[in-house]
Amino acid sequence: MSVVVVGLNHRTVPLDLLERMTVPASRLPKALADLGSREHVTEAVVLSTCNRIEVYAFAEKFHGAYQDIRDFFAESSHVAPEEFSDYLTGLYDADAARHLFSVASGLDSAVLGEHEILGQVRSAWETAATEDSVGPVLNPLFRHALEVGKRVRTDTAISRNITSVSQAAVAMATERLGGLEGRQVLVVGAGEMGEGLARALHSGGVAGILVANRTWERAVDVAERLGGTPVRLDDLPRHLATVDVLLTSTGASAVILEHGDLATVVGRRDGRNLLVVDIAVPRDVDPTAGEIDGVTLLDMDDLRAFAEAGIRERQREITPYRPSWTPNWTATSTSQRPGRWPLWCPASGTVARRYGLASWSAWPLGWVIWIPARRRPWRRWPPGSWASSCTSRRSG
Repeated sequence: MSVVVVGLNHRTVPLDLLERMTVPASRLPKALADLGSREHVTEAVVLSTCNRIEVYAFAEKFHGAYQDIRDFFAESSHVAPEEFSDYLTGLYDADAARHLFSVASGLDSAVLGEHEILGQVRSAWETAATEDSVGPVLNPLFRHALEVGKRVRTDTAISRNITSVSQAAVAMATERLGGLEGRQVLVVGAGEMGEGLARALHSGGVAGILVANRTWERAVDVAERLGGTPVRLDDLPRHLATVDVLLTSTGASAVILEHGDLATVVGRRDGRNLLVVDIAVPRDVDPTAGEIDGVTLLDMDDLRAFAEAGIRERQREITPYRPSWTPNWTATSTSQRPGRWPLWCPASGTVARRYGLASWSAWPLGWVIWIPARRRPWRRWPPGSWASSCTSRRSG
């Protein structure tokens, strides 16, 4: 029995393929039921965001589960396996747990330390729980992943600067235009990401924010709270003729602005350029619209390149936490504790100083965090320690 993660993410796959593979929130219940019916999958969580599509599973056999999940991706996206198999990644047991912890902490995101992913991990887990797709193995794993994600953001400076895709998109637009002061901006999409865009703009000194959404009531709500003006989607062509920037992030499964739509708008802009930042996956704007004179189109690929500029400096903040996800398979045989896997606690930084340990290597051998399959806790670490909220047992 193995914990398995199989999927595609922004580091491994081109955007035009990733957007074809994503699973909309409305299809998650059906997707989870599909996975649960596969021979080698016992529990499953589907994490589908603008940066990744991944399936976390508790499986009878790794190779069997890998094949089941690959088939699921092909059938749900109607993409032939040979188109994405070379990009597919698969991890199991400690490597799968470590990957989930890294994802929840924002360390595997295009924007290092982004806070949106923690809510997306929680939402994916809660949806799976609602659909009875998780049980005694994935439930505690995801619970601990959320605890780790919160603690990393609390105890390091990783969340101090740009910490969301929305903030990064606004910062990228600001850099391209040399500032947004006095600019008119249209935000299409008023979900979590769209509201994040509007919120970042609200503090950026823009002249005005227009908010459009498929649901009128949601557009009104977001606009009123952030000092913007709600507009209807049917009126987009009229407003695109007057704004300076279009920021879009809807949950649509297909393009909502075609090449021809923007080409027509450009003719009514009196030579003024239009900056379009499309952070939706799948994309909201036809990629060929970037070929129109007077239109600058940026998407998630451009955002990732922009975010790379600040990653190296901020990665220094999370170095002390890397050991907490390093497995120690020799401490105790996993066969003696079926359904559990050990992860070392960190012995550096605050924890090391508190307990008089000179370094990570000084942590007592044999002490591990056990993520239990069915129950917790057995024994707690000293109050205030990183591991105090985790189940622990000394291997013997």
